[in-house]
Order: sequence, then structure tokens, then C-alpha cells
Amino acid sequence: MTIPKLLLVEDDPDLLEVLRLTLQREGYETVEARDGEEALRLARRHAPDLVVLDVMLPKLDGIEVCRQLRADRSLQHLVVLMLTARAEESDVVLGLGVGADDYVCKPARPRELAARVKALLRRARARDQPVGDQLLASGDLVVDLVRFEVRAGEERFDLTPTEFRLLQTMIASPGRVFRRAELLDYAVGVGVFVDERNIDTHVKSLRKKLGGRGSLIETVRGIGYRFSDHAA
Repeated sequence: MTIPKLLLVEDDPDLLEVLRLTLQREGYETVEARDGEEALRLARRHAPDLVVLDVMLPKLDGIEVCRQLRADRSLQHLVVLMLTARAEESDVVLGLGVGADDYVCKPARPRELAARVKALLRRARARDQPVGDQLLASGDLVVDLVRFEVRAGEERFDLTPTEFRLLQTMIASPGRVFRRAELLDYAVGVGVFVDERNIDTHVKSLRKKLGGRGSLIETVRGIGYRFSDHAA
């Protein structure tokens, strides 16, 4: 089995050392960057499986780094775990909105960090496994599990990995109501400690990107979401 490669992006040398030791003890290969520009260079050079990305960085902050990673088609499948010293809702929403898969508040506890990395990588591996049905469709909206793309006719929708998995989960079971916790398990990973309300941010972003088709994702008040079974 290939050893997962992680890109660690942190400008505090002491914290970077903690991250390196923690994750190398878990058996991961690591590459380190100390500013946003270096992070982008190393991501393109090494094509890591996951990036642990600090928000507050020199040259380019973590939000902009994440945005550019998601804009690069060769890197948009990459898993992004953001580190933030600022746990305010606006910072979390911004990070998730530009495509981060999860976030950890500083000071990051080594065991929690390792658990989140493991869960995120497990979900990414499961996503990449061959599946029986390679295309999921509702009306003209198609989720292509081979090309990892969502389209409607000639239109293509640029989704983050988490948004893609959310849509994949719901469109596969139209009419079924998914609780927020269920969607987190499917889209982020079982055992990952994320506030259930973060799923609302991902759904809001997904609806916006789908444009008029975003209304197919229906809110079930007090419970969660479902994909309309009247879409076809």
C-alpha cells in the first residue's frame, strides 16, 4: 500500500515540528512549507494526498491557498484540513466555503489531529474505489463517479470534494431525508469531530453552485436535507 503523503503548511517552527512528529509517527510521509506561496509550489510538485493548512500565513493566507488549490484541476481532489487560531463562525464558514474539507482549532491536540487526518484519508480512499453505478442522474443533472464531475448537458459544475460527496449521497437516494450527522459521516468521515451545523454551510455553497437546480436540495426543517424525488 502506498504511504500517504501530507503537506504541512505552518509558519510557526515549533508547531510545524509537532505536526511533523505526530503525523510521521502515524506512518505518513510529510513535506513542509512555511508560507502560502511555498505551499502552492510544493503541492504542485508533490501532489500530496492531504494538506494540513494554517489560515494565518505569510505571503498568501490559507484561505487564498485553498482557493487556488481548488481552482487547479490537477489538485482539486486533494483533501484540505485547515488549522485556525480563530474559531469564530465567520472564519470557519469562509474556510469551508472556499473548499476546505474540515478544520481544527489551535492548539491542535495531536491525537485529535491524527484521528481527523486518518478519517479524511479513509473517506477519500472510499470515494476513489470502483463502484457498481458509475453515473447517478436526476433529470439532466448527472454525477459522474469516474470523472469526478457534475454536469447538466454541456454545463459543468465546479464542486469541492465535500460538496461532490454530499450531492452524490443525496442524489443516490432521492426523497430520503438525511440528518445532518448522517451527511457529515458520508461527506466528511465517521469519527471526525465537526459541528453538525457546518453541513449547512456546505449545502448552501452547493446550492449556489448548482444555480436553479440548487432548489432540488430541499431543507427538512429541524432534521436535515433531501434530494427531491420529483426532479425527473
